[in-house]
Amino acid sequence: MFESYAARTHEKMREVLMAPDATGPAVHYHMIRGGSEKRNITIWESGTVGSEYIKAYGHYHVDDMDETYWVLAGEGIILQQKLADPAVPDVVEEFKAIKVKAGDTVYMPPYVGHLAVNIGKTWLVTADDSPVEGAGDSASMPIHANYDMVKKMRGFAYYVVEKDGQPALVPNKLYKEVRKTDFGGLPVA
Repeated sequence: MFESYAARTHEKMREVLMAPDATGPAVHYHMIRGGSEKRNITIWESGTVGSEYIKAYGHYHVDDMDETYWVLAGEGIILQQKLADPAVPDVVEEFKAIKVKAGDTVYMPPYVGHLAVNIGKTWLVTADDSPVEGAGDSASMPIHANYDMVKKMRGFAYYVVEKDGQPALVPNKLYKEVRKTDFGGLPVA
């Protein structure tokens, strides 16, 4: 039986947080999965865990599947990164930060890892066209997505933190190399 609702708890998110011991909300984000027919809705809490804004866990698609996000409410940052070699988690060919707000659309190319970050004071709400359908935990979908590479690196190449009331990027020291960057106008702390 396909379970349409899934939640990403604070306990699960500790695996990819800059400060895994910091306190946070019980649930970081809620997912309602409708698959390719109904689309998927994701709702992120506002706020921070330590100084890091609430974010998605992040994943890479394991096949040539692409995806589109439509931002329905709030404001955020979409992080995208492509590994130089899909089998090597700590060398990033390209990293990109994209500021988004309600009404924006962001395309996720095949093989590009991605996650969303809520930098606003309200919910961040997105719809997406990922064909998430199947039994069990619809949050993970091991057939389409690889979460392990993100878990191994405790997140993406950069964390999005609140600095002086504004978002800024902090490098994740576990990555050996990030070859090409587009920080989308965000400062790097």
